[in-house]
Amino acid sequence: MKNIAYIGIGSMAEAIISGIIARGGVNPTQIRVANKSNQERLAYVQQQYGVHGYTSLEAALTNADVVFLAVKPKDVLAALSAARPYLTENMLLISVAAGVNLANLENIIDKKMAIVRAMPNTSAAVGLSATALSANSLIGTGQLQLAIDLFSSIGTVSVVEENKLNAVTGLSGSGPAYIYYVVEAMEKSAQELGLDSDTAKQLIIQTIQGAAEMLNQSPKTPATLRKEVTSPGGTTEAGLKVLDDYQVKSAFISCIEEATKQAKRMGDEISKDINKEISSLNF
Repeated sequence: MKNIAYIGIGSMAEAIISGIIARGGVNPTQIRVANKSNQERLAYVQQQYGVHGYTSLEAALTNADVVFLAVKPKDVLAALSAARPYLTENMLLISVAAGVNLANLENIIDKKMAIVRAMPNTSAAVGLSATALSANSLIGTGQLQLAIDLFSSIGTVSVVEENKLNAVTGLSGSGPAYIYYVVEAMEKSAQELGLDSDTAKQLIIQTIQGAAEMLNQSPKTPATLRKEVTSPGGTTEAGLKVLDDYQVKSAFISCIEEATKQAKRMGDEISKDINKEISSLNF
């Protein structure tokens, strides 16, 4: 059984803790969380999940097999600098800090450690995240599989090269918001057509769940499934024609492309800031 330590205990860290405990792969007593700034939050997580909580990084990290870095990007340098004396080369470091690349993490740690960058999304809260992982060159096969197993407890996992993570961010990291945006439009149209909100919500959610399950189970492409719903001269064809007239497909493509570009811009800025701070501290 692996000992797992968390530096930071935000919503994503809580979702992962909840998932791995519910899956039964890790006993709560093997999980330690460290959080100095919010004692109320630390107490809540201890009581809710039965994990060990510490204000001391040394106490949380000693003898850990896996260390989750779950702080905001702006806090990565300070958190890892404080943790560095207690990190060892046999540990696996998993970072969920968006935009902080593997090179930055390696430079801060200044030790030969296996590191994984993870890009989950907010659906982790209900165990349905789409998570992408990238690892540095020091990762062992068993360590990578361990990371895959841990994130599989909150959804699906894909392993990608690090230079693909910006695209992952634009596609699935921000993806839930795109779906919510569509649902907002569907709810608005339902309201204007006279459907009560509870009925509309039920119909919309079931429609999305059903379509998602069809995509998951059917070997057919999305285009084929769409065409099978679209009868010539029918209601679906009429609705889709409006979407085509408004170039909705092109808008979604542009949306994901722009989100991907923004992920790169933000990552570059974070990297620049971290490297500047590292230089000033004479790492």
